[in-house]
Amino acid sequence: MSDFTSMAVPANVTPLRQRNIFAVASGKGGVGKTFFSITLSHALTKLGRKTLLFDGDLGLANVDIQLGLMPKRDLGQVIDGVVTLAGSTTRYPEGGFDIIAGRSGSGSLANLPPAKLSQLRNDLTDMARSYDNVVIDLGAGVDRNVRTFSGPAGVSLVVTTDEPTSITDAYAFLKLSYQANPLADLRVVVNMAQTRNEGNKTYETLLAACRKFLGKSPQLAGVIRRDMKVRESIKTQTPLLVRSPTSDAAQDIMALAQRLTVG
Repeated sequence: MSDFTSMAVPANVTPLRQRNIFAVASGKGGVGKTFFSITLSHALTKLGRKTLLFDGDLGLANVDIQLGLMPKRDLGQVIDGVVTLAGSTTRYPEGGFDIIAGRSGSGSLANLPPAKLSQLRNDLTDMARSYDNVVIDLGAGVDRNVRTFSGPAGVSLVVTTDEPTSITDAYAFLKLSYQANPLADLRVVVNMAQTRNEGNKTYETLLAACRKFLGKSPQLAGVIRRDMKVRESIKTQTPLLVRSPTSDAAQDIMALAQRLTVG
């Protein structure tokens, strides 16, 4: 992971960070990152924000699978030159937001040449000007694709759980991100917490390590409580804010979205 510090791209293709772009990251898989990205997009829409969800987990895309969608257009067609990035959007009526789907299991997308990857990133940055918010569901870890797509994000939300390996990997992501950009706006999301208090303790553990070893204090974006309604939502491919809008997790993500939109 040490190559994260050499993430710079040529000056003529480096996008400016845009405050309306939220990148959702994690040091490891299995922390509920994609579910969170979907529900955050829905929450922003319910707050009156025109929102786009971009599946940036190239090669392992699953936003469409979690929502039970069969998009007619996806990123594979964009790369093949069949449609433009703007032309690849799919409307998700139940959530009221737009989606740009990936192509699950496509090695050709996961191994795009740097120039094509940068162009895709720049096209997304341009497209973001047509939306109030863009949520980028990044792949787990800090590979080249993650580094490229997190570049233009005004805020990066790092999702973790209370598992020691998850906390360790979240810290590694924060460390490498700060090394690449000391001024990065990185915020922690503690997912699947038993209680808000337990979630706050997980955040405090991560915060203490960041302060001691990095001299940084990433904000807490929010704590999302463990909720069986989430499993039911994923199993039935139905948005949580449609199926169980008053559930603990739904309320937590709505509150988190409200805080993001006010600063």
